[in-house]
Amino acid sequence: MERKTPLYDLHVSLGGTMVPFGGYLLPVQYPAGIRKEHMAVREGCGLFDVSHMGEFTMRGSDAAGNLNRILTNRYDDLTVGKARYSPMCYEDGGTVDDLIVYRRGEEEFFLIVNADNREKDFNWIREHLSGDADLGDVSEDLALIALQGPKAEEILRRSAGPDSIPAKNYSAVFDARICRNIPCMIGRTGYTGEDGFEICLLKEYAETVFRKFLEDGEEYGILPCGLGARDTLRLEAGMPLYGHELSREISPVEAGLDFAVNWGKPDFMGRTALMKQKNALAEPGKGIRKRVGILAEGRGIFREHCPVLIGEEEIGVTTSGTFLPYRKVSGAMAMVPAECASPGTAVEVLVRGRKIGGTITPLPFVLPARKRK
Repeated sequence: MERKTPLYDLHVSLGGTMVPFGGYLLPVQYPAGIRKEHMAVREGCGLFDVSHMGEFTMRGSDAAGNLNRILTNRYDDLTVGKARYSPMCYEDGGTVDDLIVYRRGEEEFFLIVNADNREKDFNWIREHLSGDADLGDVSEDLALIALQGPKAEEILRRSAGPDSIPAKNYSAVFDARICRNIPCMIGRTGYTGEDGFEICLLKEYAETVFRKFLEDGEEYGILPCGLGARDTLRLEAGMPLYGHELSREISPVEAGLDFAVNWGKPDFMGRTALMKQKNALAEPGKGIRKRVGILAEGRGIFREHCPVLIGEEEIGVTTSGTFLPYRKVSGAMAMVPAECASPGTAVEVLVRGRKIGGTITPLPFVLPARKRK
């Protein structure tokens, strides 16, 4: 049976269409519809309930060392108050999950993991801990709200003082105060491709803060946004979704996430397998896949799990696909052989028996507002 986030009743009162996702009942959209919600985030601001995500703490003198060994990115050099994204891999290079890690102190970290993977991730990390490191799951006590879009900071300033607003991307204020005196963590992070913030707080304060953002953002055209817009936004931004562009069968190297693999570390789980894949990318024909973007030529909507063709040969498969509201065209991400991944390559996508023409295109499909000007 699906659980409810602390904001469930508010979503219903706002007209949210509730669906099961990640073990929770969440809004897929509100009366304005997915495209309007999407454009609100691209041009103004949108508000998301992401309380289904999992939150872990890790404390101890060996916490940083354990994260270095278990995750592909590096954490012993992460400054207190900063955050860093990382995949987490099996020894064969397949992906356990991808997550964000914040450093709260010299011996304390805060992890945000995908909802579907919460139990798996917790067990995986715990089984591979060594030395002085204690892992805790605090998900049930917390709510997570995402305020996203080019107007997000202006709206946040109406309820949070300047000392509570992180100045740089992938940074956080852990002792922030919002709505006068509600304690929270505010991170300058998100999953939309726009500037924005994720506010983590005790669940009993969630509705007060959500309502305040809607009130403060009214003049900016803020809209509550559901899972539908969250998916179209991350797809336009070229962001992978676990179970689609990352999985047990898709590695970070294949997904194009080399920036989050620290090759300078002497060892981490999956390093040997990932290095082999990295080296093979330089040699076409080695059977290594790459994640690519595909934009449709003409009419037709791409979908996930559709064959990608060059001529009559099936070369790959789409991992996500839909209409991209900002680009006003259908787009997809796909896994194809590295030798077929060059931008400009003409392909066809077979959707329900119909071929739709497309072109392999660099990701992201849409840059954030600050870079579109």
